[in-house]
Amino acid sequence: MVIDNKARAARYLTHINYYRLRAYWLPFEEPADIPNHKLKTNTAFNDVLNLYLFDRKFRLLVMEAIERVEISFRTRFAYELSLKYGSHAYLEPSCFSGKDFFYRNISTIESEIRRSTETFIEHYKTTYDDPKLPPIWAICEIMSFGQLSICYKQLRLRADRNAIARPFGIGEKALASFMHHLTHIRNITAHHGRLWNRRFVVTMTIPALPVELARKFNPGAPRNIYNTLVMLAYLLKLISPGTTWPGRMRALIEEYVANNTAPMGFPEDWRKLLLWK
Repeated sequence: MVIDNKARAARYLTHINYYRLRAYWLPFEEPADIPNHKLKTNTAFNDVLNLYLFDRKFRLLVMEAIERVEISFRTRFAYELSLKYGSHAYLEPSCFSGKDFFYRNISTIESEIRRSTETFIEHYKTTYDDPKLPPIWAICEIMSFGQLSICYKQLRLRADRNAIARPFGIGEKALASFMHHLTHIRNITAHHGRLWNRRFVVTMTIPALPVELARKFNPGAPRNIYNTLVMLAYLLKLISPGTTWPGRMRALIEEYVANNTAPMGFPEDWRKLLLWK
């Protein structure tokens, strides 16, 4: 590896684990000599470092989008169920499929309440003598994203799932699949895991409708991050029509990996899509 500034390289390696950084120079190894990890001629430390720095900025931008989508999903879940079933909808066994899931879910919620230090939970405990747990709009704020996505999938009535999905413009099955997929992406991102060329175990179902959205996905790369980015960009434009996120994502990719987007599952003509303009 070409190292122009050894002191600088040593400083980075003092603060970035060698095995974390090493994952970013795998693409620079000779395919025919993978067992020996031989690098291609003129591979530079700066090239590897730039890829690492890109992935760090990329994760932050992805996490920003996930935050907006997750909060919106929590809000829709609480709103629709409380509107139809009342303030404590999640305590109604008839709302969910399977008694085993219902009682496990309540047990998990009770544990979350005991652990929670949120002001609104403390306020409820000290203000109300009602034996019931806090209302659903409070519970939705302390449930884990993963637990919430499972609760959505376990709603007994398709009409309830559709009511929550309707503002997002996609079917309830596609929304359930994406929320489950997004919890996986969120966990990787929160633990500073590599995103740019990762192949995901938990994939998402590409929605068939709306047709204009369906055409923007890359069905040939179901385990890469591109399809996730398409869905995030689409949902952000619905949640916040003036969002600059798609443009900032495009600018970041153009700055660092303009000619190396294949590991992320980008199709060749992605720049022509209105979604990224």
